[in-house]
Amino acid sequence: MSETSQDSKHHVRKTCVGVVISDKMDKTLVVEHVARVPHPRFNKIVKRSKKYYVHDENGQAKIGDRVRITESRPLSKLKRWTLTEVITH
Repeated sequence: MSETSQDSKHHVRKTCVGVVISDKMDKTLVVEHVARVPHPRFNKIVKRSKKYYVHDENGQAKIGDRVRITESRPLSKLKRWTLTEVITH
């Protein structure tokens, strides 16, 4: 019984889409993810933005590109995401 409960609780990695705002570092991007969420009290849609440090092994993404990123193990002090694909150039 304990085996099946552990098997069904596999960690699903988070993914999100954002825009590259910096590619100055070696193998690292800064990606800004903008989420449209309802305000908790007034229910108006507001934008929430967050920056993620993303590992880009091949240096394929440039500033302004729309990219999909995936959560990963900690790669450095701030990097916890990896580049999955470049959606648009």
